[in-house]
Amino acid sequence: MYTKFYGLQERPFNVTADPAFFFASRIHREALSHLVYGASQRKGIIVLTGEIGTGKTTLCRFFLNRLGENVRTALILNPYFSEIELLEAIVRDFGLLPPERTRLSLVSELNKFLLRESQKCNNIILIIDEAQNLKAHMLEQVRLLSNLETDKQKLLQVILVGQPELNRVLSLYELRQLRQRITVRYHIAPLEPDEIKNYIEHRLNIAGSGGKIKFTDEAIGSISDFSAGTPRLINIICDRALLAGFVEESYTIGFNIINKCLRELNSYFVGESIK
Repeated sequence: MYTKFYGLQERPFNVTADPAFFFASRIHREALSHLVYGASQRKGIIVLTGEIGTGKTTLCRFFLNRLGENVRTALILNPYFSEIELLEAIVRDFGLLPPERTRLSLVSELNKFLLRESQKCNNIILIIDEAQNLKAHMLEQVRLLSNLETDKQKLLQVILVGQPELNRVLSLYELRQLRQRITVRYHIAPLEPDEIKNYIEHRLNIAGSGGKIKFTDEAIGSISDFSAGTPRLINIICDRALLAGFVEESYTIGFNIINKCLRELNSYFVGESIK
């Protein structure tokens, strides 16, 4: 609705995990470096955690887009699967069509694929998002997949991405073998207060604002207080603010517009439920 008024190519504050809008904050740069290092050096299992809305999935998609041609990947989202369904999802995301839907057939097909790709000097990466939803026995199955190897190297690099609850699951006694395979860990924190203005301007520029839309310092202060640096919450309030600015035919988003939007949002959400 407001994109035409502001001359935008698209909505800058969608809450979808669009890698084109990836913002390289200090925390996100460090997280990306950990992913690149762990994957390129085949460092076993990598664990990436962060609270809801801190940009984990966006980071993973940006990371995937940066990989070279010698990397094959599979990305599993929201893994509410049984054991056999998880295996099948992994195999199919690698583009494989196993002859039978059995554990033996799926693992055999995956192993043959990994060996073929290893002979081509290709690196194979599996990313499981929302991994905190996996039961202990399913995480153990993932560990067994990560054990597929040659005499020289691991055949499958696994990246587990999830909310902080994932660490509690991984601390279970029955997953002690899996914990020993984790060589890289990183936790994504919210944006720093002094990064929020740059984050907002970055997304506006990607959407084609050309610097025409301005958020005042007072408005950014209110956004910072509301969001506590969580990108998804910043997006929610900024999207609502642009709509309000459109109604008022204003290219400047000030304190009054933001506070009006906050009152509207608070009438829909109570406390932490917005997160």
